[in-house]
Amino acid sequence: VSQGCLEDTNTFLREINQDEPKGYAVLYDAFGKVGSNVVGGNTNQPGLLQQCRSAHGPSFSGQYCQVFLRQGRVQYFVGICVPDSCEKDDVQTLVLYDQLQFNQMSLIPPLPSILVNQSTQEMIMTHCLSSKIAPDTSDITCISIQKTTQGIFSTSTSIPVGGYASLNGIRVLSLLWIICGHSAQFPVINSLNYKDWRKTVESSPFYVLTISGPVFMAVDTFLLLGLLSARSLLGSINKAEDKLSLSLVGNYLLKRITIQPLHLFIMCLTIGLISLVKWGPYWFPFIDTVMDCKTYWWANLLLISNLLPVHEICIPWTWYLSLDFQCYATTPLLVYLYRNRSVFMVVAGGLLLMTIVASAIMTAHLQLPVFQPSTTSENYVLYYYVKPYTRYGPFLIGILTGIYLTTKKNPLLKQWWQAALGWLCCLSLLALLVGLPYILKETPANPSVPHALYQGLHRPLWALAVTWIILACEEGYGFIKRFLSLTFWVPLSNISFACYLIHPVFIILHIGFQETPIHYTDINFMYLFLGHLVLTLAVSYMLTVLVEKPY
Repeated sequence: VSQGCLEDTNTFLREINQDEPKGYAVLYDAFGKVGSNVVGGNTNQPGLLQQCRSAHGPSFSGQYCQVFLRQGRVQYFVGICVPDSCEKDDVQTLVLYDQLQFNQMSLIPPLPSILVNQSTQEMIMTHCLSSKIAPDTSDITCISIQKTTQGIFSTSTSIPVGGYASLNGIRVLSLLWIICGHSAQFPVINSLNYKDWRKTVESSPFYVLTISGPVFMAVDTFLLLGLLSARSLLGSINKAEDKLSLSLVGNYLLKRITIQPLHLFIMCLTIGLISLVKWGPYWFPFIDTVMDCKTYWWANLLLISNLLPVHEICIPWTWYLSLDFQCYATTPLLVYLYRNRSVFMVVAGGLLLMTIVASAIMTAHLQLPVFQPSTTSENYVLYYYVKPYTRYGPFLIGILTGIYLTTKKNPLLKQWWQAALGWLCCLSLLALLVGLPYILKETPANPSVPHALYQGLHRPLWALAVTWIILACEEGYGFIKRFLSLTFWVPLSNISFACYLIHPVFIILHIGFQETPIHYTDINFMYLFLGHLVLTLAVSYMLTVLVEKPY
């Protein structure tokens, strides 16, 4: 421990052991304390950040740090207040050797062993929040302001003439599902009753839009919308007299690069907010985002961030953009192979089989869950959730659907009973895919065939069910077409990309500003979701006008 830190710490400790301590002894009061409902998941002890930073001693001020501990199978953090002359390594040493004591009792006591079946603490790491960090303002970004409001709020669909109007509704509903799921998942770190609430939602399908349901399948719906890329490329080939040239492929890929300005803007915005905003005690997971961006920013630029370990991705939720571009880049090859139908079917069938088998084998080998993964199953995200070889199935089905819809000459559905049978099978399949995770929700202790089969098949089957909805809507069967094709969806669809990128920022801000844990209830969650949604829509409109559309 450095000399200055040791002297200031001893001054603080001597003072709190006095009968009448001085004002800066409030550092002790800012320490995190064990709260109620430890069994229910309220293990984190954030303390009081602002109270700590407002304390001033003879030669030091209060510095808020967090000590991450493991006690048996429970991981938690404790907020502590130490002199600002202490570096992170100093704090780690003070904790490791139990130097922070009051009346010969540790200021960081373990959780009661009667509650966690283990009395020994193991330190994982420490974080300290310094108030002396000078912001880096070396980079200045200039943006072009364009008057695109009329185009965004236009109710004339952005889908090309000839169909697919139902895709606007499908896209927006999938986006709302994702925002709803993230609103429930992200606040886990500052919920005092997460375990209790999770037990409730896992047992009831009424919570299908939150952490209990397969929210991840909304992403598969977005991948399925790759059918538009197949139609776009086929249209360009027809205009080029049935020739697929390198310049045509280059122009096709360049169109997709237009996602980068908004993507990189959100990345810079998020880094700036995390670096400059005065956070509460729950800021610690987001500090890693800044550190990851310093090392792996280039992966976002090259759209390969999903190939990195997930804990190293700069702005973690942007993994989807990399995955989408990688899938998108395979479209020219598939469209080219379509000229030879037999070769095309062999390649497409092989790719679909590959993604099914890869998902199933990985699930069995790593014993992955099919339900919303917990922190004890990080392999789910690390090796399975964000990788192209497990996610390619829905995109491939989307390409096949796009080719079929573009080249078909006769209606697929000719009788009403065909439509009725199709809707029955579609809705039954959707219900089965949503319901099975409630049965297979536990992480298997051994390789499990049911878990492997579900993981291998559920994404392609979900894509097939949504494909049926698109086909039935485009052929005029089903009242659902009128709902999904409402002009109401068009403006929301126009800003959906910005909504996806910005909504986690608002969730992070809300979590980071909290001084104390939140109590998870249905009404609290509803207000969180609605608040995040309104802010997301308002800011997404501005981002679309100022950043996305100009490019």
